[in-house]
Amino acid sequence: MRNTFGNLFTLTTFGESHGAAVGGVVDGMPAGIDIDLDFIQHELDRRRPGQSKITTSRQEADQVELLSGVFEGKSTGCPIGFIVRNTNQHSQDYENMRCLFRPSHADYTYQEKYGIRDHRGGGRSSARITISRCVGGALAKLVLKQLGITVQAYTSQVGDIALPYDYTHYDLSLTETNAVRCPDAEKAAEMEALITKVKGEGDTIGGIITGVVKGCPAGLGEPEFDKLHAALGKAMLSINAVKGFEYGEGFAGVTARGSEQNDIFRNQDGKVTTATNHSGGIQGGISNGQDIYFRVAFKPVATILREQETIDLEGNPTIFTAKGRHDPCVLPRAVPVVEAMAAMTILDFFLLKNNFIGNKSI
Repeated sequence: MRNTFGNLFTLTTFGESHGAAVGGVVDGMPAGIDIDLDFIQHELDRRRPGQSKITTSRQEADQVELLSGVFEGKSTGCPIGFIVRNTNQHSQDYENMRCLFRPSHADYTYQEKYGIRDHRGGGRSSARITISRCVGGALAKLVLKQLGITVQAYTSQVGDIALPYDYTHYDLSLTETNAVRCPDAEKAAEMEALITKVKGEGDTIGGIITGVVKGCPAGLGEPEFDKLHAALGKAMLSINAVKGFEYGEGFAGVTARGSEQNDIFRNQDGKVTTATNHSGGIQGGISNGQDIYFRVAFKPVATILREQETIDLEGNPTIFTAKGRHDPCVLPRAVPVVEAMAAMTILDFFLLKNNFIGNKSI
């Protein structure tokens, strides 16, 4: 089982949903970076359960403990180990799932691959494991801040309720002003009402998160197998419940002509820029200095509080109803996870381009 993400800036994660803790080790963190523990905790708070009526009611403080790699408030260039302890597991809620395969979960595939699985909350396949990604992403953001690079994500669609315009039409600073994490207050209210309705029906719903990277310099990415957009796609598709990824105009651009899609180059005060950004900030697999924007599609959460047909470990048909505390829609809590994966990807490719090593200061 591979549990490490990245090339120079790497994150190795460990833990299970109902184990003692989840955590990880970040290696390749440049030395001399101010480590703002409050900021790291804030990123975890955005992901934690129990933060609103449209998320799971599981109550976890998700308090991060940094174990190494920091001295007098700065990164030392050594590996940063961290841990977040699990304190509110209800493992008994999953006892009826011990001997069966839940529809659209990883139960069957894990059993086939490893011959053993943790039925309590999905074990290693649980979305709780994304805690480690948020810590790694927060550390990456602290470095990117010094480089003038920002990463912002927001909920742009829930079910059939979607924002009608792209990110340039919204004040993204308003994203955190509502439970859905949508920068349009009116659409956010509609999305929240839909999630509440679906939750009351014992069902779930999916949607789309849009990500935007600003300030990324030109030249990140490789022209063949390590294209920047391919790396971002891999990062996003590794997140629980993600079903699709597109960048720039994406699938919407297939109906246009080349004359409409081409981004014309301009010389603006001696700096190369483009008149439009249909490419999404990446051309030929390499960043071109424009905003990088992308969309990530999330499926409805697989755990629904309704009777479902399935089979048990012996292949016998059976009926079961899930118990426990679950999200009716994963998007509000997935926004910081999308940001985290984008931040780690961008920083990793920045370090690759500039030949940085883990103990060299930015």
